[in-house]
Amino acid sequence: MKGFLKNPYVLNLLLAIVVVCALMYGTLKWLDVYTRHNEAVVVPDVKGLGIEEAAEFFKSNNLRYNVIDSVFSKSVKPGAVVELVPMAGSKVKEGRIVFVTVNALTSQMAAVPEVEDLSFRQAYAILRACGFEKIEIEYVPGDYKDLAIAVELRGRVLEKGEHVPLTAPLVLKVSSGEDELPTDSLGLPDENTPIESLNSDVENWF
Repeated sequence: MKGFLKNPYVLNLLLAIVVVCALMYGTLKWLDVYTRHNEAVVVPDVKGLGIEEAAEFFKSNNLRYNVIDSVFSKSVKPGAVVELVPMAGSKVKEGRIVFVTVNALTSQMAAVPEVEDLSFRQAYAILRACGFEKIEIEYVPGDYKDLAIAVELRGRVLEKGEHVPLTAPLVLKVSSGEDELPTDSLGLPDENTPIESLNSDVENWF
């Protein structure tokens, strides 16, 4: 037996087995610590909070965060958290990254459509369909009655395709059909006029 153990091949084999076992044990212990086995934290509900406030909650819960997207919502203050992944209340491991969606600081933008030479109802319906909320009709002298001429924002004519906020106060310039403005404005869309009825004008026109 002693002679067997003195065999260098046997000794090397035994030494290799011991080293492998030690490496496996060390690796398992390291993975257990690294993954924080059986340790979990709850994702805090920070919806509605500003990102700086939310960051404090993440930090106190040993979590990290990453802002991945922004949306626009009138019901939430600008810059506030609107969505979390994983969702609030989920149990995750410490150090986990929580992906955050925040409310945009400014209104969503949209491109100004081509409305020149359309009837003012068609132009109005198209602007509303694009998402613009504040549209004022203003008659100006012109040859053809109720024909859309241009879209202005704060006195500046907007170009087709120009991006402006959806909440911007637009002015749709409409031809009166006369050299001078009429004493009364005819054909203005009522504030209570459903968008669907205006959109039907667009469909009929096309």
